[in-house]
Amino acid sequence: MTNQRRVTLVNEENQSVCELPVLSGTTGPDVVDVQDLYKKTGMFTYDPGYTSTASCSSKITFIDGEAGILLYRGYPIEQLAEQCTFLEVCYLLLNGELPTSSQMDQFEHSVTMHTMVHDQLTNFFKGFRRDAHPMAIIVGVVGALSAFYHDALDITNKKDRDLCAIRLIAKIPTIVAMSHKYSIGLPFMHPQNKLSYVENFMRMMLATPCDDFHPNPILVKALDRILILHADHEQNASTSTVRLAGSSGANPYACITAGIACLWGAAHGGANEAVLNMLEEIGDISHIDPYIKKAKDKNDPFRLMGFGHRVYKNYDPRAKLMRATCHEVLNELGLHDDRLFKLALELERIALEDEYFIEKKLYPNVDFYSGIVLRALGIPSNMFTAMFAMGRSVGWIAHWDEMISDPEQKIGRPRQLYTGSTRRDVVPMAAR
Repeated sequence: MTNQRRVTLVNEENQSVCELPVLSGTTGPDVVDVQDLYKKTGMFTYDPGYTSTASCSSKITFIDGEAGILLYRGYPIEQLAEQCTFLEVCYLLLNGELPTSSQMDQFEHSVTMHTMVHDQLTNFFKGFRRDAHPMAIIVGVVGALSAFYHDALDITNKKDRDLCAIRLIAKIPTIVAMSHKYSIGLPFMHPQNKLSYVENFMRMMLATPCDDFHPNPILVKALDRILILHADHEQNASTSTVRLAGSSGANPYACITAGIACLWGAAHGGANEAVLNMLEEIGDISHIDPYIKKAKDKNDPFRLMGFGHRVYKNYDPRAKLMRATCHEVLNELGLHDDRLFKLALELERIALEDEYFIEKKLYPNVDFYSGIVLRALGIPSNMFTAMFAMGRSVGWIAHWDEMISDPEQKIGRPRQLYTGSTRRDVVPMAAR
C-alpha cells in the first residue's frame, strides 16, 4: 500500500526534482516505488545483486535478518517445525492458511495419488552416464515433465495451476530418489501409498527390493523437519529465477527446472555439500587450530563453510532447529564418536564461544547442520543439493502461482549500467 510519505530526488547537475511514492507492507522496511523513475528522470537505479531492491510484493515469507526471524505466512518457523508436518507446511505455503483435518486428508490423498511418474519417463535416465551428478539428471527429468503432463498447462486456469503444484510436490521426491538409484546401479523403488510422504521418500531412496523397509520415526521426523526448514526463504536467487522465468509465461515445469538449475550453484544450494568437503579436508580435531587461524586471516582466501549468512546477522532460526535435530539424530544412531561428527561439534563449540566469530556474527547456519544430519541418515553428499531442491520446490511453486495471479505481473526486464564501447564504425578487415 502507498503511505503519505514521498521521497525527493534532486539532480544537482540541472536542479531538476523528482518525487517518488513510498510503499509500506504489513511489516518490514518501506520501499521507494521507482517504477516511474526512468520516465520522470531518464535514469535507472543501480543495485548489483538486488541487495536493496524489492522485485515484487509477496504474502508468502517474511525474514528479519537482524532479529533472526523467519515467518511462513505469518507463522514462526520454530512453531511450524515443532508442530507441523512438511505436507501441512506445503498446504500453508500454497493456500495461505494451515489446513483443517479434512483439508489435510484430501491434500495428502491428492499428493499420494500422484507420486508415480510416467513409465516412459524412466527411459530418460538411461541417456545419462552412471557417474552424472544427480542434479544434472534432476534438471533434465523435471524439465521433461511438461512433455508427459501437458493436460494441465493453462497457466491462466487456477485448477491447472493447482494440479501442477500437486504433481510437482508428489513427483520430485520420486525423481530425486530415482536419480540416486540410477547413479549407484540399483533398481528404482516404486512409491507405496501406505507410507507417509517422508517415509515413502526414505524407502525409495535407501531401501532395496531385497529387504523390508521399517522407518525409524526419529529419523523420519528429522528429514521432515529438514524439508520444512528449506521450504521457502523469500526472494532468494532460485526463487527469483523461478519468478523471472515464469514472468514470460513459461510452463511451471520449466520454471521449477530453472529454479533447480540456479540452486545447483555452490553459493546457493551447494553449501551443505561444501561443509562436508571442508570437514573431510580438515580431517581431525587436532587439525582445527590452523584452519581457524586461516579463517581469521583477512589475507587468506580460506573461509569456514557453513558459518554466517547473507541475510541473517543474528543466529539463523533454522540453524537452532537444525542443531537440535542434529543432536537427536546423532544420539539415536550412536554417532557422537564418529570422526567427522566430533570434528563438526568442535567447530560448532568454537564458533559459539570464540570472540572473533561472535563479533563477526559468524554463527553456524542451517547448511552446517543439515549436511551433518543428511550424512547421518545415509544420504551421500552428492545428493545434498537435490534434497534442498525437494524441500524448496513447494516454495518455488507458491511464488510462481502468486506471481501468475498478480494483476501487476509483467515480464521481467532488468536494465543495466552500460560500460562498453560507445558507437564506432566497422573497419574493413584489410585495414585493421
